Amino acid sequence: MFEELTLGRLVTKLKEAATGFPDRRTGTNTTYEMVDTVMGAFSVFFTQSVSFLAHQEAMKLSKGRSNAESLFEIEKIPSDNQIRSLLDPAKPEYLHPVFRAVFQGLEKTGVLKGFRSHAHQLLVAIDGTEYFSSKKIHCDNCSHRTLNNGATNYYHSVLTPVIVQPGNAHVIALEPEFITPRDGHEKQDCEIEAGKRWIEKQAVRYAAKGITILGDDLFSRQPFCQLLKDKGFHFILVCKPDSHDMLYETVAFLAANQVLSTYAVRRWNGRYTEIYTYRYANKLPLRGDQAAMEVNWCEITITRADTGEQLHHNAFITDFEVAETTVEAIVRDGRARWKVENENNNVLKTKGYHLEHNFGHGNQYLSSLLLTLNLLAFLFHTVLDLVDEKYRLIRQTLRTRRTFFQDLETLLRYFLFANWDDVLDFMFKGLELDSG
Repeated sequence: MFEELTLGRLVTKLKEAATGFPDRRTGTNTTYEMVDTVMGAFSVFFTQSVSFLAHQEAMKLSKGRSNAESLFEIEKIPSDNQIRSLLDPAKPEYLHPVFRAVFQGLEKTGVLKGFRSHAHQLLVAIDGTEYFSSKKIHCDNCSHRTLNNGATNYYHSVLTPVIVQPGNAHVIALEPEFITPRDGHEKQDCEIEAGKRWIEKQAVRYAAKGITILGDDLFSRQPFCQLLKDKGFHFILVCKPDSHDMLYETVAFLAANQVLSTYAVRRWNGRYTEIYTYRYANKLPLRGDQAAMEVNWCEITITRADTGEQLHHNAFITDFEVAETTVEAIVRDGRARWKVENENNNVLKTKGYHLEHNFGHGNQYLSSLLLTLNLLAFLFHTVLDLVDEKYRLIRQTLRTRRTFFQDLETLLRYFLFANWDDVLDFMFKGLELDSG
């Protein structure tokens, strides 16, 4: 059932995308194929071993063959400098077909059915994050800011859309959108503009699949909400009082006249009772002019029943009708937007993927291309955790990603494997696991 989502198949899909990379070389020195440079860079991210290619070069000399060939289909191993030089001119969009292929595979095999939420929707959380910062190194695609001491800080940031689900620790990465200086624009690019570009580009592929966009208060503005509706997306977006005066004036008016809908439920969390209080209303003006679009609004406040202490509060706007029968599900989905930070960005930065490490900056697209390969490595690991029982048991047994990567680095340094199945079998047996 999951044959097309095996690691060998995923690597082959990446290699197919790599065949489309442009080769800007004009001289006669074409010893290394572009495909090998792409796969070489990816192998470092997938194994999270900066020494992987050097180790495989040594293995090739001693054994006549290496894991770079058998596992990543690399014919000739390029050096780090050669990889950086050859990949710098390539835009990250050349890798987007791999994200789409994974999505289609997960959809075809039924995995995505388990991710659907309210109204049978897939939840896509969007959020921006920085992945490079320097006072010296920079390129034409860097954003910049002036620090308090007058120095210039150059940085890169990216919008990282991921499929999330309440209660599910897995997130599924979709194509990123990079926040870069735009030709012909006076102002620097920003997260909201990157969000609009992603919606424009990806609507044709994803909107018809049943997608609800989740985001923070930055995105709960009429131009973005209208774009979502025009492109066929639903939305549940954080909505704060200080940025939505008219909407909250209307909420206050409804509350004062005791016509604001309220619903409360008590839940025992194992230590004490919590009271979940929901307030909601439909067809409220998003802003204070005649052209304001109408949105639906809901709010959650969680308090301790014994002390009255407020534990949590948040509010959302949505295009779903809010009622007593739907408010809990809508709020639950809206709160899942935090997973783009907790289960995606923070994992990539602190749990073994070293997202903020400068693997190579270049003068054109190198930094964003390497970031995209790192996202694909994380996506491939996620897919394996979802569909491969041996991989899942190995990861659960080793507990941390760092331990898994350390073990993988050691094995691939000293042992030659014919394919990825042999690698997983070796680890599975070595850990004395039982799939029964």
